[in-house]
Amino acid sequence: MKKLLILGFSTLLFLGCGSSSNKKSNSQVNEIENVDPAEYASTITSEELKTMLYKYASDEFEGRNTGEKGQKMAVEYLKEKYQALDIPSPLGGEDYFQEVPLEKQRVSQAKVSVNGKSYESYKDQIVLAASSSINISADEIIFVGYGIDDATYSDYKNIDVTDKIVLAKAGEPKDSLGNYITSGKTENTKWTNGRQAISSKREAAKANGAKALLYLDSESFPRYAPYYQRQAASGATGRLSLKSDTDKLLMLMIDENLAHALYPKITENSAPMFLNVNVNLDVENQSESIVSENVVAYIKGSEKPDEIIIISAHLDHEGIKNGEIYNGADDDGSGTVAILEIAEAFKKAEKDGHGPKRTMLFLHVTGEEKGLLGSKHYADNDPIFPLEDTVADLNIDMIGRTDPKRKVGTRNYIYLIGSDKLSSELHTISEEANSKYVNMELDYKFNDDNDPNRFYYRSDHYNFAKNNIPVIFYFNGTHDDYHQPSDTADKIEYDLLETRTRLVFYTAWEVANRAERIVVDKASE
Repeated sequence: MKKLLILGFSTLLFLGCGSSSNKKSNSQVNEIENVDPAEYASTITSEELKTMLYKYASDEFEGRNTGEKGQKMAVEYLKEKYQALDIPSPLGGEDYFQEVPLEKQRVSQAKVSVNGKSYESYKDQIVLAASSSINISADEIIFVGYGIDDATYSDYKNIDVTDKIVLAKAGEPKDSLGNYITSGKTENTKWTNGRQAISSKREAAKANGAKALLYLDSESFPRYAPYYQRQAASGATGRLSLKSDTDKLLMLMIDENLAHALYPKITENSAPMFLNVNVNLDVENQSESIVSENVVAYIKGSEKPDEIIIISAHLDHEGIKNGEIYNGADDDGSGTVAILEIAEAFKKAEKDGHGPKRTMLFLHVTGEEKGLLGSKHYADNDPIFPLEDTVADLNIDMIGRTDPKRKVGTRNYIYLIGSDKLSSELHTISEEANSKYVNMELDYKFNDDNDPNRFYYRSDHYNFAKNNIPVIFYFNGTHDDYHQPSDTADKIEYDLLETRTRLVFYTAWEVANRAERIVVDKASE
């Protein structure tokens, strides 16, 4: 009995002390919980959005093509805006630019021989990727079937391809019901979907340590070869790519003639095997190195500064083509100015003593139109804040217009993509923030895993999602002015842009100020 009394007294004493501590903690929590974020959301106005967008999407910025004059003007504009708002850069001082090293690709030509016989550029083979001039000789290559490396199926299982030349073919095997083996569905996967398939198989070869990939794609080769040949003849520069000292994988697309010289049964067999052939690949790279910039600014969290919420949008567009300026007002001038307004709202809250508990990173990425290059550089090469400390990415790409193909529902809508793919909590927060503050129609049409547009993979959020960081992609859908010089500021529906921007702000507010970090309960595919 005495022991019980002592234990009871100790427990009461502990609870009393704990109660005092909890009161302090709850007071801190209630301080932010009792703040009405509508006061700060009200600083997000259609008038300010319009003023900024008419400037940002003007002819003065020359379409903001990555690495060119207009894009340089755009990043300076964003820097000046953050400095005027007194929002600092996480890089320190006046440095708001995360440099993104790029290569402006010129068509490389390869000299290829197999067992002493030469195979011609554009007739038998074309160079898809070469990060440097290189000469490779080998007396063995490894046929890796379809070149797939997926959680459900891998052609690289139990095979060491380190520093080897690998040979793969297009496509993906199907099961007895005609479904693709990696997904169990009939719709295209990332291993069969055009350029995404080429990129996915290249990444798989690189991840497994190969030094060169020879890729048989009989359907694409007749289309790619004449295009590459015309580019080479004109001396024009082609696509941009990230420049990386670690990215040394050489990739050639080949036709059936060369493929059968390497392995006569390539169209019949998909089983990986070692092939004894004498191969020589001699490639001269003539690419031009350039530098572009991501723009970064941040507000440090008041209680959990090491937990990061990213709000992202791409700052670039298509530039000038055939003398016409592609202003990109919706794509993605709308997302760019939205971030500036959201940043201003959070800054006002901070000045009032109600700064976000978690750190807010405002990330304007370059090179989205060239292949999500700026966000890929941030996520894969140079994350300013550790990815494991990154709570979520709210990505804004085209929120200033309406989708003319959307025949059902109200004008007051936004497409949401990805909100439930990695975290059910993020999805719930998003829904509740909308119901509580905005009451827009949230349309999940393009969130369907079977969406043939595959928008989930086509904007900058994906480079975070692939690293298991929960995301939401805010999108109004495409329209007749998408990627046209007619995407101009006068066609933006500024009342909708205001409401959608406020929705992103409210969602970010809830994610930033909740007691616990949102949970990732699903794995990225």
